[in-house]
Amino acid sequence: MNTKAGLLVLGLIAGGLVGYVTRPQSAEINLPGLNIQITGEGRAEAGGEITSDQWQHIGIFAAIGAIIGLGAGVVVGRR
Repeated sequence: MNTKAGLLVLGLIAGGLVGYVTRPQSAEINLPGLNIQITGEGRAEAGGEITSDQWQHIGIFAAIGAIIGLGAGVVVGRR
């Protein structure tokens, strides 16, 4: 595997882990015709289901990590 791809994958995984650890405390209630999402200011605790807002948080961090990893791969590849 070349350096760019390796650092891209590493950044994606690292970003996803950081996003998972720092995901906000959130609760989601789904009733027919009514979806309620409540987000707290604290960090989520272990256990429970991951809500759609938390998945979005994790995805954003994973994307940022992938971009940083790809950038690092390009820099390392030029040397």
